[in-house]
Amino acid sequence: MTTSYQKFDLKEVINASGRMTILGVSKVSENVLAAQKFGGEHFFEMADLSEKTGAYLANLLKVADAQIVSSASAGIAQSVAAVIGQGSLYHIYHPYTEKITKREIILPKGHNVDYGTPVEVMVAQGGGQVVEAGYANMCTPEHLEMMISENTAAILYIKSHHTVQKSMLTVAEAAEVAKRHQLPLIVDAAAEEDLFKYSEAGADLVIYSGAKAIEGPSAGLVIGEKQLIEWVRLQGKGIGRAMKIGKDNILGFTQAVEDYLTIGSEDGASMQARLTPFVDELNQIQNINAKSVQDSAGREIYRASVKITGPKNAKEVISELKSQSPAIYTREYQANNGIIEFDIRSVNALEMKKIIQRLQEIMA
Repeated sequence: MTTSYQKFDLKEVINASGRMTILGVSKVSENVLAAQKFGGEHFFEMADLSEKTGAYLANLLKVADAQIVSSASAGIAQSVAAVIGQGSLYHIYHPYTEKITKREIILPKGHNVDYGTPVEVMVAQGGGQVVEAGYANMCTPEHLEMMISENTAAILYIKSHHTVQKSMLTVAEAAEVAKRHQLPLIVDAAAEEDLFKYSEAGADLVIYSGAKAIEGPSAGLVIGEKQLIEWVRLQGKGIGRAMKIGKDNILGFTQAVEDYLTIGSEDGASMQARLTPFVDELNQIQNINAKSVQDSAGREIYRASVKITGPKNAKEVISELKSQSPAIYTREYQANNGIIEFDIRSVNALEMKKIIQRLQEIMA
């Protein structure tokens, strides 16, 4: 029996929540599947594959070097371990040794968020100790600077819609502080769409998710300064061993980056064009007020924002959308305000019709 929803008694899922890990993140292209198939059917010297694909991607992205890892979370942990160990083989085999005291990772307080797991968990996995700078709703270059000590190993900046957006210093400002104190700046840009911006802004290591904006298989990418990347790669002999990535996903992800740089992702104008008839149909359903809104972090992503006006509340509607097959997943961040958002990047026209039909049933 071939793989199917029925074989494993699984619900079909319509992903209107965005590129979310809990739903498998993205669909991959035929090009990427072909690269994965080649990887699955052949053998390689894995160290050579790692270095050569990294060099290939570094050339495409105009950086000194790159390393493919298993996920953006693994990228955080291995980058933290890299800047703490600085290439020490003793550290590789004893990553949490008390002999190394320079372990503090300075992070804006508003960036210490839970994105499925807390940022500080990944920092701790890499052997780092989070030191928060500033306040939940504000962090300036001065706030970062005042937390630097003789035990500071790096500055970490999380560029994400999960983090506080207002009154936060920019990546470029964080880079200026880092350079002034001869510290590496690590930027976690997991879901970001610009693969050049943060390196150009002065970050020493930048981390991306393979399966989000890039629409590749499960993977992560760390790009940056050559020595730092060599230290990240070295973690494969240490904590990175438990986070290793397979040959099929290395090649599939490399192809996904190449395609992404050539073809790009859906632009805002296209999203808005697809949203318009969807929003119009949503507004025909009783007790629903819908409009198109842009991503709160300023990315060129547009979604349908649906205000539920009763008698059912937004949380009840969300629960009912998930209850059947296909299970319809939405963005739930504003449910307490009576608002449900529909991210259509991974939703086709037929699935939009299914969403409309299901909402008509729920709201009737």
